[in-house]
Amino acid sequence: MAATEHSQKIKQDSQEFLITALLQLLKTKDFNDITITQVVKRAGVSRMAFYRNFETLDDILIAYIEPKINIGFENIINRVPQNQKLTALGNLFEEISDILKMAVNKHYEAIIQNIFDKNMTEFYDQTMDWSQFTAIQRKYWVKFMSAGVYAIWREWLISGQTENINDIHVLLADFQISTLTALRNETTN
Repeated sequence: MAATEHSQKIKQDSQEFLITALLQLLKTKDFNDITITQVVKRAGVSRMAFYRNFETLDDILIAYIEPKINIGFENIINRVPQNQKLTALGNLFEEISDILKMAVNKHYEAIIQNIFDKNMTEFYDQTMDWSQFTAIQRKYWVKFMSAGVYAIWREWLISGQTENINDIHVLLADFQISTLTALRNETTN
């Protein structure tokens, strides 16, 4: 048992060293210019240690970023009253704004967008009543809203957050309500 705990600790340490090394390299380099060799050298671990923990450099970023975003969404889905969820989402966006800005500047935004999309799908699946809609309507409405919310959030962050966040919340709520109303009308006609 002690050997297993020791090997788990080594694996966890290797993961943390690799994450830290990649984040350090991202301070001065574009993600596309970083190699596995550079990361393992900076981390002080072997290539074998890298491949025991990750398959690609993307996987390192996912291991670092995904838990932060997942926890935020999980709290919103399970602990925030329905009428406060959009505001809570806006607060989460503000909290992780540095992560998005770095992703945009260092060219790994697709990783953030995929994590965001998975969480938005879970968010809408857990918080919406889909009984009046077809599976196709649900699927594509969620994709549409996820992409739209992400684009609005990204634009707001990248353009310097000059608009009031409450105005952004109202805009998102209006889009959500009007698109759902249009779908509902389509279903009843």
